[in-house]
Amino acid sequence: MPVAPRISADPADPADPLVALADRCVQCGLCLPACPTYGRERLEAESPRGRIALTRAWALDTIAPSAIADTHLDHCLGCRSCEAVCPAGVEYGALLTLARRRQRERRPAAWRQRLIEALAARPRWLGAGLGLYRLAHPWLPAAWRPLPRPPRTVAMPLSPGSTGPASDRVGLFVGCVADRYESPLRAALARLCGALGVVLDPAALQTCCGALHAHSGDAAHAQALAAANRDAFAGHITVLTLASGCHDTLDRALADGARAVDAIVYLADRIERLRFRPSTQRVAVYLPCTQRNVVKSVPALRRLLAAVPGLQVIELDAGYGCCGASGTQMFADPQRAAEYRAPLIEQFERSGAERLLSANIGCRLHLGNGTDLRVQHPLEFLAECLEETTPAV
Repeated sequence: MPVAPRISADPADPADPLVALADRCVQCGLCLPACPTYGRERLEAESPRGRIALTRAWALDTIAPSAIADTHLDHCLGCRSCEAVCPAGVEYGALLTLARRRQRERRPAAWRQRLIEALAARPRWLGAGLGLYRLAHPWLPAAWRPLPRPPRTVAMPLSPGSTGPASDRVGLFVGCVADRYESPLRAALARLCGALGVVLDPAALQTCCGALHAHSGDAAHAQALAAANRDAFAGHITVLTLASGCHDTLDRALADGARAVDAIVYLADRIERLRFRPSTQRVAVYLPCTQRNVVKSVPALRRLLAAVPGLQVIELDAGYGCCGASGTQMFADPQRAAEYRAPLIEQFERSGAERLLSANIGCRLHLGNGTDLRVQHPLEFLAECLEETTPAV
């Protein structure tokens, strides 16, 4: 089952599907103001319109691929902000995935990308490596610390009502790097769901969602990971996700009748059953591109934060509209990624906020490596504010 954004070009059409996707673009340029890379570079080749024209020309063999042109495709952050504002309905996410698949067929991925993909597909190896990284982190030079120090592992508490009906049980997607970094978050989600009488099931044998493989053109491994997750979550109707960057890929992998639900949306839909203590804190919120443009759970997050009496919320909007993490790009080109991050970190540190909340693991890791202040998932903060009650039977 494909895990990349759906390519809805007619399969019976003899035309190249990439060309069919590209031909929907009317070259109006309304996407340019929404594009982070165009905003930074002010170059047509760094815009969605420019990349669409480039990949179409490659598909039609009207120009030959080159290292410089490949760089422009590499620079795309895959934020899909262009897709959100496109009046012609161009499926830019699908086009980018297909273009990078073809790019990878003629240009092998760099060793660092292959290493990251191999570790992500083997969560146990990755977890062991991150455990060693946690121990060594305080003594490593800054150049050898591409990620924040992993937290201590926190056991996920059993939800109250663990013997409740099957309708009160939902699957929980863990992922790859999040397995080690998000154990406190999973414990927080278990507390929130426990207040609802809902039991979480982090299904055994689940693995990486495959998004970073699909987005770098490795379709074969992305599809294999999708199949593994489909089998792992067989029998689940609802699977909660905690990372907006994983959500869409997992949703496409699940069997018919099952669906991935952002944990933020799941809780917001049941907000009348949750009670939070007042807080006078000021918190900053960074809304990831995937949350805004793909999952669309921003209104749900705002409802949850508004349920905390007295809370002051500042939404960060500095810079170019993207933090620059973009999956593995923060490793492949850390200097460029840091330049996208810098305005957001500056705005955060000047805001007087005590912590930064963001709903995507990649964004949090990237932002967390740029500040000494606390960076966490919004649900961790909400669990801290939760008034403990006995769930209704």
